[in-house]
Amino acid sequence: MKKCRRCSKPATLHITEIREGKAVALHLCETCAREYLENEEGESAVDNSADLASKLEELVAEGSEEMLAALSCPMCGITFAEFRESGRFGCPNDYDEFMPQLQPLLENIHEDTTHNGKRPRHAGQNTDVQSRMIQLRKDLQEAVELEDYESAARFRDELAALEDQLRPRIDSNAAPDPKPKKTRRKKNDDE
Repeated sequence: MKKCRRCSKPATLHITEIREGKAVALHLCETCAREYLENEEGESAVDNSADLASKLEELVAEGSEEMLAALSCPMCGITFAEFRESGRFGCPNDYDEFMPQLQPLLENIHEDTTHNGKRPRHAGQNTDVQSRMIQLRKDLQEAVELEDYESAARFRDELAALEDQLRPRIDSNAAPDPKPKKTRRKKNDDE
């Protein structure tokens, strides 16, 4: 995780400015970013990127300090504010608990939230199809909860098509039938 250029806290805002034809990246925590945007030094940045300032105001409005401090994991008790200070989670449940706050951060750091690179050989050919099926199940559940039955039907149909597409692969990859069991022959008294 990047550190704030001014105070070494975890950076939550990343600003790229063009100065004298060169891109300069600034990594700032929320407090230093506010000061930077309000300060006379940063006034040129505000003028050149008014939408950046409005974006920062939206972020502050959406997730005020009090609200973020109140967010905590029911499993380990860590707050989102503690995570932002330390850069570490307390338990695996924190990923699910803080996902709405993490999503923009992950997109900013990695440019995407899905893996697009190489995969291990043993992962198999079905990984993309299975990932799509997982996403479709989530979309289907959400559509049903929102009572958007037309979308739910589309998701259901696409899911069924993918299951059919996956089924022959699974059958062809299945282990061969075990050897038939040998039956015992009764001994004849004549032998």
